Amino acid sequence: MSSNIDDELAAIRANRMSEIQSQLEEQAAAQADAEIKQQVAQAEELELDNAMKTILTSEARGRLARLQLVNSELTKQVKTHLLNLSSQNKIQIPVNDQQIKKILSGLSENKREVSIRRI
Repeated sequence: MSSNIDDELAAIRANRMSEIQSQLEEQAAAQADAEIKQQVAQAEELELDNAMKTILTSEARGRLARLQLVNSELTKQVKTHLLNLSSQNKIQIPVNDQQIKKILSGLSENKREVSIRRI
């Protein structure tokens, strides 16, 4: 009788150990994928920053750095736009602060502002 109980307990333990092992393997794979994605994103960001050093003046880079503190998505959009224009030779290099202001105002005009009016 105790032999059956011991066998059942051993089977339950073995099943539980295999479940835990598979969970650990899944977590390790997910963590590795996340690390790879993060490294790719960092490499892309570094590439954009290096390109901005040649495309922008120091004042324009400063403006984008301040903007990134507030709105990183808009900054990435501007940098990508500038890189595309630069690669197509559609923009005069180096881009100064006034040109960055024009680009930013053009991008912000596309957004609608929502206001709530109380009636």
